[in-house]
This record gives sequence, structure tokens and C-alpha cells, in this order.
Amino acid sequence: MIERLASREVYRNRWMRVREDDVRFPDGSKGIYSVVEKPDFALVIPWDGEAFYLVQQYRYPVEGRFWEFPQGSWDDRAPDRPPEDLARAELEEETGLRAGSLTHLGHLYEACGFSDQGFDVYLAEDLEQGEQRLTASEQDLVVRRFARSEVERMTRACEIKDAPSVAALALLLLSGR
Repeated sequence: MIERLASREVYRNRWMRVREDDVRFPDGSKGIYSVVEKPDFALVIPWDGEAFYLVQQYRYPVEGRFWEFPQGSWDDRAPDRPPEDLARAELEEETGLRAGSLTHLGHLYEACGFSDQGFDVYLAEDLEQGEQRLTASEQDLVVRRFARSEVERMTRACEIKDAPSVAALALLLLSGR
């Protein structure tokens, strides 16, 4: 096991914190780890019994627009708020859809090699259309309904580039649904 010897904050903003840890490896040698701390998020797979709903928006870090399942986190770490509440809020905010039922498919880590951020995956069913409530950073968000076969094709062709969305789809398919 790796032992943490010291830790210092090197950057912080309202969405994340970066720390650098001095560590000792099992063989006694020393090194550092940089860790990005971010709050967990919820990813929602909206399924109406025939098709999925995906969202597309510009992703600044990779300078492109990509299809993905609705997802997001609270602005604060909110440990006392259940992830299911976050899933419902993100679904409605981004798509305007409200889920009559949510099924938790699992909890994964987005990039456990450098970040502590995890995410809960939910299948949303019994959908009802309402109003979107987009934030300033989501102004260009587009929502579209896709047949299951099209989402599977897009995933195989690597047209869906969002790794959490691909992982969530794998969880869904492996659940036998």
C-alpha cells in the first residue's frame, strides 16, 4: 500500500481542488501524486421504452461537441443530498424530462488514476416532458431522441466520446435490460 507522508493544496476553485501528496511506496522509495478532488456526479440514461435521450453540448477542454447522457453535479459537495435527487435534477435541468422511476445501475469512478470523482448511473423510465432549466454554461445544449440501435452504433463507432456515457451504457446492457 502507498503511504501518504504529507499533502498540500496547489489549486482550488468552486468546482475542484488539486492537491499534491508526498508518498512512500511499498519498497520504501518516495514520490508524489497529484490528485484532482471533484464532487461526485450523477449520470442518467433516459429511456422511453423505445429510444434514449442524449444531450450534446460544447466541451471546452476538448474543443468539440459530443453526444452524451445527461449528467452533472451539485455546485457544492452536498454529502447529505441523495444521488437520486441529483439524478432527477440533472435530467429535468438538461432535458426537461421527469422520471416516474429511477433504477440505480451502479457507482463508477471517472478517472481513478488521478481523481477521486465518482458517479452514480441511473436508468430513468416512465418519462414525462416538462421544461428545461439550463445553466449559463449549457446555453448551447441540444437534446435528441435516438433509437437504441443508433446509440449502440454510435458507441461502437466511437462517435460517443464521453467515457462515462459509454460505461453507463455498458452497465445498462450488462444488466440485461
